[in-house]
Amino acid sequence: MNGADQLTTERLILRPWREADREPFARINSDPAVMEFFPALLTPAESDALVDRVEAHFAAHGFGVWATELKSTGEFIGFVGLWRPSFEAHFTPCVEIGWRLAAAHWGKGLATEAAQAAIDYAFSEQGLNQIVSFTAIENARSRRVMEKIGMTRDPADDFDHPALPEGHRLRRHVLYRKCKEQGSSQ
Repeated sequence: MNGADQLTTERLILRPWREADREPFARINSDPAVMEFFPALLTPAESDALVDRVEAHFAAHGFGVWATELKSTGEFIGFVGLWRPSFEAHFTPCVEIGWRLAAAHWGKGLATEAAQAAIDYAFSEQGLNQIVSFTAIENARSRRVMEKIGMTRDPADDFDHPALPEGHRLRRHVLYRKCKEQGSSQ
């Protein structure tokens, strides 16, 4: 890794967002497969607003979710990185690790590879002692990434996401954690 502006892995570059990322990101956010475990697809305007929030998060905290591209082609494939959730729950305040990749790039270990780099950065460069990740209980793909990067779940930590109404099919979430003393790949 080479600092907050950009992280690199064997196959990926995690970098600042570019204006050219907005259109392919809007396509990702309007893909029903990618957004299966989110409350709704995003319109292009909502997707752009998310990029604006990401850039503001970087400005406020010095880290965020990086635009992620393939080293081999330069193709933008989504995001991976760190985020401070704004809702209140039993585990907040905290720093979350998250990812959203285009479906064409699933099943290749890319989310795991990038997420491990982001965790290493969080512990070594940001001095964080713990990272969390959460998702809807049915999201087996993301849960598998969490487990592959060494995160663990205590079912007592599971929670109802406060942004989703009572009875919503995605309201129940699992929470995974990784503490610095659990180690990193460095």
